[in-house]
Parts: sequence; C-alpha cells; structure tokens
Amino acid sequence: MTNPYIHPRLRPMFELAELLAREASQAVRQDPRFRFRRRHYGQTLRPGVFTPLWNALAAEATRLLPRHGTKAELGRYLGVPRQRVHDYLKARSAMPDAERTLRLVAWVVARHEHEGRYPLTGPWQGGRSAASRIE
Repeated sequence: MTNPYIHPRLRPMFELAELLAREASQAVRQDPRFRFRRRHYGQTLRPGVFTPLWNALAAEATRLLPRHGTKAELGRYLGVPRQRVHDYLKARSAMPDAERTLRLVAWVVARHEHEGRYPLTGPWQGGRSAASRIE
C-alpha cells in the first residue's frame, strides 16, 4: 500500500501525532493500572492514566513553557485565561475541547519549528514566523 499524499503544511502535525502515539503506547504498556481497571464507555474523559496521548501532549507543551509570560500568551492563543492553561497542563484537572486541543497541537508544532526541531518544507516557509503560519 502506498502512503497517501500529505500536504507539506500538515506534515509536522502528523509527525508530532505519530511521536505522541508512540510515547503514549509505551506509557500504557508500562503502567499496570491500565490493564486492571474497568472502562466505562461513553463517559467524559478526565486527565489521567486512561489519556496517554493527552499526557504526552501536555508534557511536551509544558516543556515549551519555560519563559515568564508564555502561559499567558498560550492562553490568549487558545482563547482561555492563563489559569485554565495551568489546569490543562500543570494541574491536569481539566482537558480542553477538541478545537483547543488542535490549536495546542498547532502551537507545539510551531514552537518545534521555531526551535529548529522540524525542517521547514514547502512554499510557505518564506519570511513569516511559525506562529503566523498557524492562523
């Protein structure tokens, strides 16, 4: 089977998703609590053992928030107060909705590009900053 075409703008997001999925599957295999707890289907997910992808994304986003004021900037980008960003990433007492989660993934990808961890490819790599390419 051949690989489907992935637009150059979306390629870094897919690479990050694959990385997070690998880390999450390793974490689930290593955690014995995951195997013995009964799942309740249809309930709202809360951050914890049963959300390994979210845990990997939150850990990566937290690593990218070292500078003073970065959490407030991320909150403005997501459209939530900085206290809610703290609840998402540090306290792990809440999870964002789907749209904000996708925006968080886009923010993490842009920060990785800014650090030079992903090669910039495609016609959109001109003189614009990584954050301006997201919107």
